[in-house]
Amino acid sequence: MKFLFPILLLVVTRVSAQPPLIHAHNDYQKTEPLIQAIRYKVYAIEADVYLVDHKLRVCHDESATLQAPTLGQLYLQPIIQLFNKYRGRISEDSTYAPVLMIDIKKDGTAVLQEILKEIAQYPQVFDRGTNPLAVQVVISGDRGPVDHWAAYPSTILFDGRPREHYDTDALQKVAFVSDAYANYFRPADSIDIRLQSLARAVHQKGKILRLWGIPDNPKAWDHFKNLGIDIINTDSVAACRAYFGYK
Repeated sequence: MKFLFPILLLVVTRVSAQPPLIHAHNDYQKTEPLIQAIRYKVYAIEADVYLVDHKLRVCHDESATLQAPTLGQLYLQPIIQLFNKYRGRISEDSTYAPVLMIDIKKDGTAVLQEILKEIAQYPQVFDRGTNPLAVQVVISGDRGPVDHWAAYPSTILFDGRPREHYDTDALQKVAFVSDAYANYFRPADSIDIRLQSLARAVHQKGKILRLWGIPDNPKAWDHFKNLGIDIINTDSVAACRAYFGYK
């Protein structure tokens, strides 16, 4: 059985009373990568990666890879150290378990194999089947062929797209669904209706929705929440958390 997320259903998404989840966009560019995201208990922490000479380099542009830190240096090893410190979780909060979203810029299949190699020996840290408070790795960007997803272990889930077809096994590997806000700009008078329809279609499949490239300010955050967008993509995690009144 295959699924396609329709985007033109004329329906209204029910607005959740819960605050939206927070996605730390390009977290590695912040003054305190990982640490700031954990401090504000974001849902997802984003890291862009390139594979260069068998090393996963974290940076936005390929031209910067030679000077860029590795994924292990910036994220994996610090996360492992935090799990050792807090005895099986990433922080003092016994309910907090974030997502590490790795955005693969190119060579998806090769990068996936390298990621698996680096996390396989730490099931307590990266496998929620072993530890419910483990960090869930979610792959975005160049995610490899959809029909290969089901073969990956539970340590790896994927960032879905509304227009992709998923059979039952592939759908189970989708952590959430993401799309570019720019895809809904035209016609301008139907942006909100189309986004509500998208959110409803995603929710009907039991998934949650993120948009990237949204305006990054309180008015926009509130508007997208009211349209049914579950995950707010932001560069301002502290302000976003404060705006929605997280405790």
